[in-house]
Amino acid sequence: MRIVKNGDVHVSVPIGMPREKVMTFIDEHREWIDHARKKTYERQKRRAEFFNKLPLVTRAQTDEALRRLKALVEPMVEKHSKEMGVQPSIIYYKPTISRWGQCNIKDRSICISAYVLLLPEWCVEHVVVHELCHLLEPSHNARFHALMDKYFPSWREARKETHKICRMEENKEE
Repeated sequence: MRIVKNGDVHVSVPIGMPREKVMTFIDEHREWIDHARKKTYERQKRRAEFFNKLPLVTRAQTDEALRRLKALVEPMVEKHSKEMGVQPSIIYYKPTISRWGQCNIKDRSICISAYVLLLPEWCVEHVVVHELCHLLEPSHNARFHALMDKYFPSWREARKETHKICRMEENKEE
């Protein structure tokens, strides 16, 4: 049994298990469900508060964020692209909250989340190098990690710091 992001309860049961048995199990765990739903709601609320620190509602806010993104990210891409011997076909920016960056191997494009502006510069650089490494190695295998070690040796620390920043926002009230 698990609580998904929107608060729904998902229960996995073996095929053929009687519905009454499933409902009894759910009823016996009602306290856990209520507690887990509350935690999920609070986590989602804190997550929204974190991302809302970068307002992207008006055209002026979006334009300013894009200007700041380009000024921050494009020199990093230029520097690391030369060093790594890769060149993305295009770099674009979207306000994605599920990923900091994304690389499309087929068209060699890289997308960077506008929300990297909420991270320290060295964590943004980690995202940039991570996506550029995908142009050399599509999966997160040993070769990919070796490339990360070579081109951004402090990537593990940057990843931890990024997670910590997000978790600090999530753990404020826990």
